[in-house]
Amino acid sequence: MIIRIAQTADLPAIVDIYNQAIPSGRSTGDTQPLGVEDRMAWFEEHHPDKYPIFVAEVDGQIVGWCSLSAYRAGRAAFRFTREISYYIDLAHHRRGTGTALIEHALAACSALQIKTLLAIVLEVNEASLSLLKKMGFEQWGYLPRIADFAGFEVGHLYYGRQVLTGER
Repeated sequence: MIIRIAQTADLPAIVDIYNQAIPSGRSTGDTQPLGVEDRMAWFEEHHPDKYPIFVAEVDGQIVGWCSLSAYRAGRAAFRFTREISYYIDLAHHRRGTGTALIEHALAACSALQIKTLLAIVLEVNEASLSLLKKMGFEQWGYLPRIADFAGFEVGHLYYGRQVLTGER
């Protein structure tokens, strides 16, 4: 497996993997598939030197991705915090791809001056919650019943991890 910075040419694969997560109602708040054009602005906002998107590649095929996004963009006090998101191709679940992507993101935090990572997860996403706990994240917050999937309401969990310590 190779993990590298995403390129514009990777966006169709990134969108396809993301769209695979929508039907389950467990991995994202989106309820309808997105097109590449819908994610172009998001992709362009993720400058590799500050808000990277990493892709995991196996035999030349993208099998997962992970992004480090701004948390409360524009508010200076949160400049050392990122929201981590990750999605894995359904055919590659339970093969260590998520672990490898999170490890790669954690290793990049020092160079990116990231002190804190937050993951915001639907409470019914047991696989992601298990992975986050394994990677040293802890539950820091809970917002009950804020996502509504055609009458099925679920909460959002905030998981966090301090990744860089020092003067604050």
